[in-house]
Amino acid sequence: MSQQVQSRRVKAVDLARFKAEGRKIISLTAYHAHTASILDEHCDFILVGDSLGMVMHGMESTLPVTLEMMIVQAQAVMRGTSKALVVVDMPFGSYEASREQAFMSAVRVLKETGAGAIKMEGGAAFAETVAFLTQRGVPVMGHIGLTPQSVNTMGGFRVQGHGPDAERRLLEDARAISQAGAFAIVLEGIVEPVARAIAASPDVTAATIGIGASPECDGQILVLEDMLGLSDRVPKFVKRFGSLRAHISEAVEQYAEEVRAGRFPASEHTYPPR
Repeated sequence: MSQQVQSRRVKAVDLARFKAEGRKIISLTAYHAHTASILDEHCDFILVGDSLGMVMHGMESTLPVTLEMMIVQAQAVMRGTSKALVVVDMPFGSYEASREQAFMSAVRVLKETGAGAIKMEGGAAFAETVAFLTQRGVPVMGHIGLTPQSVNTMGGFRVQGHGPDAERRLLEDARAISQAGAFAIVLEGIVEPVARAIAASPDVTAATIGIGASPECDGQILVLEDMLGLSDRVPKFVKRFGSLRAHISEAVEQYAEEVRAGRFPASEHTYPPR
């Protein structure tokens, strides 16, 4: 008789319970096994974001990121974690053409990485795709507001929700994605009163995850490298909880000085004969 193995990981459905309990949901991005292992103790879910294109590869946007890149980094994050739910971004071009394309891309991600959910950008226009995926066993996290994959049509990385029409569209987007079955929705770069209204809406049952949105969201997410002070420039909504760039620079400077002066490696860093 086969024995079912019970995973200790947070599941997508658990976020709905956290929302109902009023428990704030904690999340950060990760792209490596070693950083993911640190976050695993503190985060409810870890996002393998397509922001890796900009953070890791120096790209100007997330648009060049491929599905293969996402899968490789998600595999690394899964190896470094055992508790947090791992959510993987669907990159630009991997889901927009059709519901079927989105399903096949999502299946690749879940099968090849072992992650627990995928994330898709887009509002009401993608509600049908969200429903198609969730009905077929794919847990979907939505993403509305400032959607980086739409940077060219948005005219840049601009805050969303200014004016009554924009507020109405964002509320409609959130309702549509939630009602289609998304278990959570990232609200990015949305003016605070609008994000607060979305988070409080009885029609939005999905957990709301803010990034440059509102403290009233059910949870928060930041790019790890931004909040650690590794990035040169960060958006207004980022609070730097560390200053690792300065520490790394100081350590590398000291290393270079010791190598030039012949102080490193010292005898304790070399192997004597037996």
